[in-house]
Amino acid sequence: MRDAKIETMSLEKLMGERFGRYSKSIIQERALPDIRDGLKPVQRRILYAMNKDGNTYDKGFRKSAKSVGNVMGNFHPHGDSSIYEALVRLSQNWKLREPLVEMHGNNGSMDGDPAAAMRYTEARLSKIAGLMLQDIDKDTVEMTLNFDDTEKEPVVLPARIPNLLVNGATGISAGYATEIPTHNLSEVFNALIYLLRHPNASLEKLMEFIPGPDFPTGGIVQGIDGIKKAYKTGRGRVVVRAKTTIETLRGGRQQINVTEIPYEVNKAQLVKRINDLRLAKRVEGIVEARDETDRSGLRIAIELKRNANAEGILNYLLKNTDLQINYNFNMVAIDNQRPMRVGLKHILTSYLAFQREVVRRRTNYNLQKAQHRLHIVEGLIKALSILDQVIKTIRASKNRQDAKQNLVKKYDFTAEQAEAIVTLQLYRLTNTDVTELEKEQAHLNKLITEYQLILGDDDELAKVVEREMKAIKKEFGNPRRTKIEDRVQKLEIDTKVTVANEDVVVLVSHAGYIKRSSLRSFKASSLDENGLREDDYPLLVEQTNTLAHLFMFTNLGHVIYRPVHELADVRWKDTGEHISQTIGLAENEEIIKAMVFDRLDLPGTLIFATSDGQVKQSAYQDYQPGSRYKSHASMAIKLKSKDAQVVSVNYYEPANENRSLLAISREGYAVRFDVADVPVTGLRTAGVRAINLKDDDELVDLAVVADGQRIASITQRGAFKEMPVDEIAVGARARRGELVLHRLKTHPHRIADFTAYDADFTGHFEVITDRPLFQDVAVSDHHLGSIKSNGTFVIDTETQGIPVKLRVKQANILNDPEQQSLLK
Repeated sequence: MRDAKIETMSLEKLMGERFGRYSKSIIQERALPDIRDGLKPVQRRILYAMNKDGNTYDKGFRKSAKSVGNVMGNFHPHGDSSIYEALVRLSQNWKLREPLVEMHGNNGSMDGDPAAAMRYTEARLSKIAGLMLQDIDKDTVEMTLNFDDTEKEPVVLPARIPNLLVNGATGISAGYATEIPTHNLSEVFNALIYLLRHPNASLEKLMEFIPGPDFPTGGIVQGIDGIKKAYKTGRGRVVVRAKTTIETLRGGRQQINVTEIPYEVNKAQLVKRINDLRLAKRVEGIVEARDETDRSGLRIAIELKRNANAEGILNYLLKNTDLQINYNFNMVAIDNQRPMRVGLKHILTSYLAFQREVVRRRTNYNLQKAQHRLHIVEGLIKALSILDQVIKTIRASKNRQDAKQNLVKKYDFTAEQAEAIVTLQLYRLTNTDVTELEKEQAHLNKLITEYQLILGDDDELAKVVEREMKAIKKEFGNPRRTKIEDRVQKLEIDTKVTVANEDVVVLVSHAGYIKRSSLRSFKASSLDENGLREDDYPLLVEQTNTLAHLFMFTNLGHVIYRPVHELADVRWKDTGEHISQTIGLAENEEIIKAMVFDRLDLPGTLIFATSDGQVKQSAYQDYQPGSRYKSHASMAIKLKSKDAQVVSVNYYEPANENRSLLAISREGYAVRFDVADVPVTGLRTAGVRAINLKDDDELVDLAVVADGQRIASITQRGAFKEMPVDEIAVGARARRGELVLHRLKTHPHRIADFTAYDADFTGHFEVITDRPLFQDVAVSDHHLGSIKSNGTFVIDTETQGIPVKLRVKQANILNDPEQQSLLK
């Protein structure tokens, strides 16, 4: 049995080491571009393989599958789909400012359509891609062995264009991500030429040449401060918005035309999003959004209704669709084998240093080649000057090798010169060719002098770099497409502009279903045909309009906000949406009160009461909805104990008459005190003591009452009682209070719920039991009771269930504003 070496390692060390290797690999060899040529390895291998295969712009197109196969078989041993995706992206003129590959066939679209399979498309390098590979055969860059050591591939391309900035980059690796926008070729070259002459140039000066990104899709970039920060630190944020115009159509209608969209925005999804907002009635005034893009260019037409506010709708769409996006710079690149977040000057400086090295290596290669050729030419000239002796020596030699040795020995030729002489063709033995050789000798001497000057003088080297940059800029430069604006425009959206002012009926149910319905749908059905389950019932049914605001309060002290126009617009007979579809509530959490308000700046307060006897008053305006209202509930009151629950919520505005608060406990103790006794506090407070409860007692409800009003109550045994509010004297809060029930020794009554109403109210109350069943109670059928009475039985608890709620009947108040106020 062979000895086995077993190494003991901790899991942490092992995972750290392995993940470190993996991270290094994907950072350096997959996801991040090199700061010199701006290419990821797969992109570099595609360009090199296509160039090596002669698949260049001046030759015919070849099947993409052939190029992918060459790359995969020789340089990039990964999946063909990933290679083809990289090849396709290099050809997409809406992704790259200067595409490096030309493609015949379907190479995808701005609508997110995928390219055709590689067996159908054809590709070749673009003309500008030739500059990325120019002089690669002149030892300008380091070469390394490929994955199976059968060929060599470049570590980096010569990249005679600043590809990292011009075409940008995007990628995600382990611990690093990069997002570099595209830039204008001419502007980048102008900055490079200036930096070449002024190495200490400031960022502000360089930004005179490069004011910001230049996206292939155009658009408008706003936020010069974000650009400066990004160019200084490598990180920054700007706003990119579509280029739009407002056109007046026949009949006075208007149309918003979009001719350029933000970079990497999916056009089809953008049009769908606009139409979805229209269909969902999130924005009012849009007839249709159409994609009218054709060969002449991109165009999205947003047709508006007559008298629609085009500016207001455009602002809404900019804020709520990808017509405007935030672009986040994160300029990370591989610099000297390490990932670095780099600024603009760092990128330009690194590129210039690389180009100097490329030109130096090319010049050195050309120098060596010229010197070698000069050596041969000088040998040939010497041989022609003693031609007869040379011929005689060659004829006297035994073979080719002997002839070379004899030439070296007799006439002091070098081995290279002797080789050139013996391979010389007979037709070259003329006076004319001597003259040509002498001309070539003079030319080579001149080139060698130039090459030596460039290699020996950094200024001459810089002149060569500058001259070549100017030539490239002249041939490939083109105007800027993206407009730069200094400031980010703040989008002010008036809800009245974007939402139709439509009268609707809003319903919120006990089980958490919410909806709005048109008056037409509501009036076509009865009140009870509301689409709710048999065990559910409405907490709120109110006529309002789409510009109003709905607040829903839960028993655990949360508030949920919805603009009425954002509620599901369904038929009255339909159920609507459940609150859990957007907001997660606790298992034992339920909505106990819903209120609709016309405005968010009302002057009143919200008064809360909790089962443990607390009362709290907070300003209504403190409950302004936050930016996350669609998916999160906000805190309305801090519960003092874990078992406490909110039992009532009331909106209060001081009226002319004196108002007070009436709190009644389950055991029948009632306390009445002034509203002014409850201080106005913030959202995250628990309030003050309203009633001094016994250990086994709890607060049932709290109502805002006035002198002359009456109270209707229901007990757990089904007894209903009416009594004057005035029988309960106004005193201090936090007292035990006085009994409003007659105490029985066996099976005593306990208060289940109560409500206050005006003395002239003649309608019906509704008792809801725990089953739930509903029992109407007419005010006219009952006489006022005394404070110590228990009322009369209206519910058979054995057959109907135990009463849990008492309220004014919805059918009586729906179209009566005065009676609606009783519910509030």
